Amino acid sequence: MKLAIVSTTLRVTLAALLLASLAACEAPPRRDPEFAVTYPAAHASPAPAQSATGAIFQAGYDVQLFEDLKARRVGDILTIRLSESNQAAKSNDNAVNKSGSTEIANPTILGAKPAFALPGVLPLAAVANNTLETDLAATNDFAGKASAKQSNSLNGNITVTIADVLPNGNLLVRGEKRLNLNQGNEYIKISGIVRPVDIATDNTVPSTKVADATIIYSGDGANADSSKVGWLQRFFISAMSPF
Repeated sequence: MKLAIVSTTLRVTLAALLLASLAACEAPPRRDPEFAVTYPAAHASPAPAQSATGAIFQAGYDVQLFEDLKARRVGDILTIRLSESNQAAKSNDNAVNKSGSTEIANPTILGAKPAFALPGVLPLAAVANNTLETDLAATNDFAGKASAKQSNSLNGNITVTIADVLPNGNLLVRGEKRLNLNQGNEYIKISGIVRPVDIATDNTVPSTKVADATIIYSGDGANADSSKVGWLQRFFISAMSPF
């Protein structure tokens, strides 16, 4: 009996150590297929090496003297300078007051003020005051106030590839940067449309000139998990909570 208990305890301890070792392992950065790199059309079949012919010109190795080195073809590399800074503020104050009063005097019927009695409810001394006179009053007050303020800033560089050249000459770019830091991974993803005229001579373009831009900065790991709200707490602060 004691041997069985010791064996069970040993198995539980080994399982706990195994789970702890798995939790301690850092997962490598994940690749997002929506921001995957785009290669030139001929990257799968590179051109065979040219044999020396003794001539100055070699096919496939020509360089145009007046060629612009800016990215313009599918698979070319372009650097986007992240310079995002946004601020937003909103406040709302609302107050509603409503009050009402209604009074109906005791009518005169055939020259007399009517009175009635409630047998078994009111004493006889109060019967004379039991008239049809009615007085109603109501008051309703409401006050509401809300405010919101948000600001964010993102600076840095990310190098992307051209995924497609649109019919009007604009460039569809996308890319992702993955960094494996201590206790987690960091991801910077961007996609959008760039005009060739906005590309500087150093083959860079600011993120403020990227149309239909999608910029994602996220992370995973222990540090990212520690800043997230638990699922039960998210329920109590959501619209589904009855409190």
